Amino acid sequence: MINKKIVMGKIDYINAFPVYYGLDHGMLPDWIEMVSGPPSILNGMIQSHELHLSPVSAAFYAVNHRELLIMPDLSISCHGEVLSVVLMTNHPVEELAGRKVLLTRDSATAAALVRLVMKMNIEPGSDAPEFSTGRVREISDVPGDADAALIIGDAAMTQPWEKRFRFRIDLGDMWHRMTGMPFVFAVWVIHRRDVDDFGLELHDALKILHASRVKGYENIDRIITSGAERLNLDTSYIRRYFDLLHCNLDRTKIKALEHFTRLLHDQGLLNEPVSVELFPSP
Repeated sequence: MINKKIVMGKIDYINAFPVYYGLDHGMLPDWIEMVSGPPSILNGMIQSHELHLSPVSAAFYAVNHRELLIMPDLSISCHGEVLSVVLMTNHPVEELAGRKVLLTRDSATAAALVRLVMKMNIEPGSDAPEFSTGRVREISDVPGDADAALIIGDAAMTQPWEKRFRFRIDLGDMWHRMTGMPFVFAVWVIHRRDVDDFGLELHDALKILHASRVKGYENIDRIITSGAERLNLDTSYIRRYFDLLHCNLDRTKIKALEHFTRLLHDQGLLNEPVSVELFPSP
């Protein structure tokens, strides 16, 4: 019998539907409390110790890797196109030197990826883009003088961004073209300090998350229908989205995460190298 309550974060985008399907359909035990929010809010809540276990942006993990452990075999990732993480722009990436780029405040990883892509594609010695950060969920959120904007999540797929910008750059696809590797946007983490006090409970919570994901993929047609209804999009588009999305974390994806953090450090976007560490099996 579990005596300690685990507070678990939940991404409120459709990309996490497969992981939480079982928990949303009868598998949530009374010793787990679920808290929903966008990645940026969950990042802050894990940092302030309001959550024991949560998905967080991969870049947030990188910055806080000394305090956090990654839960095995869980991620939000892609191997090429992802559809829901896009840079909308009026100029090719290599021509954004000195131009205004608005980054969404909802994802530290996507913002870090944009900064990295700019560093690697803009001519050395050119002026850096003029970055700002804010809400980017509707066209009206974008100032008239912005040359490009980063949009993530459901908003990337539902808003008519082409009315405002000339080019749509899928950042999962761009990363794959640059590196040949998958990209990990989010991972599930715990605090290292919680291992001694909550180790057994966290292992049980991990087992439930894995079982919940199995249930999700067994019911992927229902998830696709639910996602299409929520976003008011064709089921064929949402089916393609879930075909492109991965919720596991195999060795290839861990290597890709390590490569991403290494590039961030090499380009001066991360203060120290990251050693990716997973929550140990019992």
